[in-house]
Amino acid sequence: MLKGYIQYIKNNPEGYWFRQKLYGWGWIPVKWQGWLIVAIAVAIIIICIDIGDTDDAPGMALLGMLLATAILFAFGYRKGEKPCWRWGRPKEEDQKD
Repeated sequence: MLKGYIQYIKNNPEGYWFRQKLYGWGWIPVKWQGWLIVAIAVAIIIICIDIGDTDDAPGMALLGMLLATAILFAFGYRKGEKPCWRWGRPKEEDQKD
């Protein structure tokens, strides 16, 4: 199963930064650019939580999470496959193996 999953991730002739998840809805990063976007989103959340920890900016943590989520969705739609609900590998890819 893990071997098939890794093969699915590596099979990226279009050069997407994000591929569809095999189970559920959403994306997984498959290129270094996708991983960089995820790291930036996590950094934004951490920084905003740290800033929001003070009494001066209590809503900063929520703002950081919303901003990071917006960044991930924007890049996912722009640089990734079209998202849809999936439950396993597509039938076309199973026949290629």
